[in-house]
Amino acid sequence: MMARGLLVPRARGEEVRKDLADSGLLRADLAILREGESLVLPITETPEGVPPSWGEVVERDFSEYPHKGPAHYRDLLPWTESEKEGLPRSFDIVGDIVLIRLPPELEPRRDAIGEALLRFVPGARLVGVDHGVHGPERRRKVERIAGSGGWRTRHKENGVELEVDLERAYFSPRLAREHARVAEEVRPGDRVYDLCCGVGPFSATIAHLGRAERVTAVDSNLDAIALLRETLARYPFGRRVEPVESRLEEFLPRAAPVERVVLNLPHEGIKYLPSVARTVTPRGRLYYYEVTPRTELEGREVALVSSLASVGKFALVDQRVVHPYSPGSDLVAFELERTG
Repeated sequence: MMARGLLVPRARGEEVRKDLADSGLLRADLAILREGESLVLPITETPEGVPPSWGEVVERDFSEYPHKGPAHYRDLLPWTESEKEGLPRSFDIVGDIVLIRLPPELEPRRDAIGEALLRFVPGARLVGVDHGVHGPERRRKVERIAGSGGWRTRHKENGVELEVDLERAYFSPRLAREHARVAEEVRPGDRVYDLCCGVGPFSATIAHLGRAERVTAVDSNLDAIALLRETLARYPFGRRVEPVESRLEEFLPRAAPVERVVLNLPHEGIKYLPSVARTVTPRGRLYYYEVTPRTELEGREVALVSSLASVGKFALVDQRVVHPYSPGSDLVAFELERTG
């Protein structure tokens, strides 16, 4: 049958397949197509809902799988098609916990949605509504709608099991590809600052790869640092990471320059960007993440480079949309190199 699909290189097929499945965007009723050195993954979402960095949206004739169960959690709800129209198509899976954001009009029916997700996601223990990240320590407000137990779990990505507590410390499963991509760019002997590190997925992934001489993971949330220490204690590579409980205002003035700096503070990072840029060595890289309105994305890199003129010369190496954040904005990754 004709349907939308995502065209991706075969080398990236598994990571994109997992991202689509975790987000509820992969159609389980259609078979993946192989086209030379590429794969076409059948998707449920409209093209506007799939980040361009994941692949090219195309139309293809897919083979149907024999029916083995529901293709989506909405299929488990005994509602009319018009009632299902407002249901979110995507959700996050963190360990054995499912998180979903619901529009206000669906709040009265959230228990039914939670039970459907609990049945639909293999191994799910708990389903919660995600009310967003709040406060300087970036704690997520979550509310149980199905299942049992606490918000503590272990989440596996890029070969590392991370200790996560969704109420106590920041973590987003949607950044798994970014964690791996940045780690791959680290050269042997590089020193790295992971600023506003949360539970430390950037730090753990970089250390796991084994190229960095030292990774310093900084966060003002003591709970986040404690969770990172627990993760590191289980791995031999843990000794490469130094967790530091500190606010950026306290850490940056005494920080020596290093070759790689990650700043993942999407809503407030801009106010720290010049101070952070001072910690980057010549030819070093700064990985900056920002929630950017789509109407302001064109030319945004020029504004960022200009804002660093008092620190030194920087050039944009790469810019890409990581994932949609809201109907009018995206989480965008900017990679900047210090050229002088």
